[in-house]
Amino acid sequence: MKKWKFTLGIDVSKNTLDIHCSEVREHICIPNGSEGFKLFIKWCKTHQIKLKESLVVMEYTGGYEYKFIQFCESKSIPYSRIPGLAIKRSMGITRGKNDRVDAARIAQYGEEKHKTIQVSKPWNKAIMYLKELLGVRKRIVREKASYMGSLKERKHMFPDLKQDSLCKIYETKIKQNEKLIEQLDQELLAFVESHPEIKTNYELLISIRGIGMVNALMTIGYTENFECFPNARSYAVYVGVVPFDYSSGTSIRGRKKVSPIANKELKQELTQAARSAVQWDPELREYALKKMNNKCYNVVLNNVKFKLILRMFAVVKKQSKYVDNYQKAA
Repeated sequence: MKKWKFTLGIDVSKNTLDIHCSEVREHICIPNGSEGFKLFIKWCKTHQIKLKESLVVMEYTGGYEYKFIQFCESKSIPYSRIPGLAIKRSMGITRGKNDRVDAARIAQYGEEKHKTIQVSKPWNKAIMYLKELLGVRKRIVREKASYMGSLKERKHMFPDLKQDSLCKIYETKIKQNEKLIEQLDQELLAFVESHPEIKTNYELLISIRGIGMVNALMTIGYTENFECFPNARSYAVYVGVVPFDYSSGTSIRGRKKVSPIANKELKQELTQAARSAVQWDPELREYALKKMNNKCYNVVLNNVKFKLILRMFAVVKKQSKYVDNYQKAA
């Protein structure tokens, strides 16, 4: 693994970037924009920091780092985005917190982990837009569910209401959200049609029983069209469906359990897919019924999620649709 000459840790916020270089022990705070990037270039020249021989390490922030990522790509500066939890846990016991200290800690993490840190691939704008569409759709679906719950509760508490203004408001909002969801679904399908490389994998994924449009597109989005996870198991760990041992010495002998550190949103959507698969896929239904003889429903459902992930990665790897060859034993 390449040993970088300089390691730059960047604490990203909406308006500013705090940058720390471990090797020269210098810090600068710049605006998060083109003017700030010019100051950053001057600062690097002043301290003889060669950016082509440097690794920039920053946290995922959900969007605030994208301006700086575009700048790095335009200047061919290597960078890596790291989950904040990974950096936090690597620091051990720490006291105090501010942007300057955080930048130094991120730089320290990059310096210590240079053998394992991988340089991030160029930002895929199509994938980012897909994830934004899915995010908006998810929020509207949740809002619709909230209004439906409120409407149901009000009708339960006041069954004699005939013309209630609140009920009408709830019903109006539900209809509006249904139209928006339909509009976003059309936008998502149009997006798939306009990107052949995504369309190919999308059609492969929906050939699997239980995997619908949302699960297929979310998998494509979060795997960056199956380029950022080496295999199905690593993605299953990220989603949170792989159990790990819980034991130590002779005193702790806990059962295996999944880690709470996972992408809960993906796991939730995959739960719906697993329930559908158990209902409509004969092989998975028989598998689930056998497992439920000695396991609880949630554990069995987790096993089905893992099988669905294996199938998704398999069809993409083989570039062929899923073929159901299941034959029930006599």
